[in-house]
Order: sequence, then structure tokens, then C-alpha cells
Amino acid sequence: MRILLAAIFLTGLASLATAEPARNACANPEALGVSRTIEVGAPGGLHVGQKTYPQTLALADKEVVLTLDDGPLPGLTDRALDALAKECVRATFFFIGRNAQANPEIVRRAVREGHTIGHHTWSHPWRTLRGLSPTAAIEEIRRGIEATQRAAGQGDWTDGRPATPFFRFPGFADTPETLAWADAHDIAVFGADVWASDWTPQTPEAQLQLVMRRLAASHGGILLLHDIHAQTVAMLPMLLRRLRQDGYRIVHIVPGANKPPLKEPPKGWKSETGDFLARYIPLMRSPAAARITHRRARGG
Repeated sequence: MRILLAAIFLTGLASLATAEPARNACANPEALGVSRTIEVGAPGGLHVGQKTYPQTLALADKEVVLTLDDGPLPGLTDRALDALAKECVRATFFFIGRNAQANPEIVRRAVREGHTIGHHTWSHPWRTLRGLSPTAAIEEIRRGIEATQRAAGQGDWTDGRPATPFFRFPGFADTPETLAWADAHDIAVFGADVWASDWTPQTPEAQLQLVMRRLAASHGGILLLHDIHAQTVAMLPMLLRRLRQDGYRIVHIVPGANKPPLKEPPKGWKSETGDFLARYIPLMRSPAAARITHRRARGG
């Protein structure tokens, strides 16, 4: 009898083991999918994305890491998740803490569907963190991590390494103090290799052509999109189809224990973040921009 019961138990375990991959299998045989997954650890800190930092992830030609900032925003992040699900693609969302706190059901949907949840401060200050004192800037980061991790169902966080130690600075505006704080908490700081420039109004079709030109020039890389912009969400299904048609492959990043292989900067490398901030921060500091940022951060 004991042998029979053991056999039944083992059969049940085998059934569960095969059921999980089947449940997560892609239902679309023509989908773009995920080519591979990279575990990213940051013991002592890690800064990647050659628009801002010298090094980036060692991706192969035509490999793309999809990242989306500023959500979750009802009606838009949902549609972005729909588009990703249809193509069986997994992305990394850098959520604003107060948006995550206001919309935990969207955050948890993203978690259920296998996406990585990163952090993007509590309120995305429209003056950027460089407009705050070091203490206030660190509190913005800390509060955002706490809110997003709680909304994701990953438990409370007060110190040490977050459940997902991935962070992106609003406007890429880091400071020595905030970088040192992130390094001390083993947090990977992500810039980007390719900007969609979707903070500039344009049609989805024009944005698609811009992104594809930039991806071709960079041979892939970490791509920055924003899931709070209707034009980007409308473009996303077209982008995923075009990536598949043009032979690009999606790489999904997840937390790990060790630093991943890195690509060194090309000869003559120069950060573009300083020029970007010099052009756009004065515009972002205008009263009209402040009202728009406040409304989007509140989900309006």
C-alpha cells in the first residue's frame, strides 16, 4: 500500500512539473517571444546604459532589452501588457512608487505575466533628483522602492537589497550621493542604449521609424519607452511585429547574484545625459510641464 501511495504521489508531482511549463507556454506560434534571460546582480553597484554610463550589458547583435518607465497608468499600461502578452514578450517596468501604490492590480498583473518590476522614485520629481538635497533625493528613491515592492506583493522593504534591485533615475539625473547610496544597497542603475524620445509628441508610425533607425544604428541594446504615453502604447504592437520581421531578439533581465558580462565603451564614448538635461530640464521646470507631470503621476 505504501508503495502504491508513493507512486501516486510521485505521479502527481510529475503532473505538476509538466503543467507549469504548459501554462506558461506561448499560444502564438508566430510570436516574437523571449530569446534568452540574463540574470543581473549588482554587488557593490552597477551602472549600465551607454547613453549615460560607459558600460552596458554585453548583448549580441540585434538583441534588445525592452524597458518601460513612469507607469502604471490605467488604460495605457494595461494595453502595453496586452501587446506584450500577445507576442509572448517580457519587459522591465520601472514604475513610479505612487502610481504603483494607486494601481497595485496592474503591478501584480505585470508580475503574474513574468515581467520584471524595477523602480523609478516615489513621485518622479519634475526638477529631477538634482533639484533636491541629497537626503531628500535618497528618500524619494527609498519611498518609491517601498511602495512599488509592496504593490508587487514582494513584501515590505526598509533597507538592504530590494527584491528587485533595479533602478532608473528620472531624466537620468543621478548624483554622486544617490549613486553611492544605490551602490551600497547592491542596486543596479539602468540608463539606456537607445531612446525612443517619446517625450516628444509624434505619431505612432513616426515613432516606430525613429526607434527602428536608432536600433539599427546601435545594433540593439537597452531600449527606453514610456507606458504613460498613448503614442507609445499605440506603437508597441507595431514595434514588436517589426522587431520579429527584422530579425531582432528579445532579452529579458531578472535579478541575480552576480554582475553580468558587460560591453566596454566604444572609442570616443561620451555621455549624452548632460546635453539632454541641459536642453530639456529648463522646459520640464516650466509651470505647464509641472502640471502635466503631476497629472500623469497621479494617473490623470
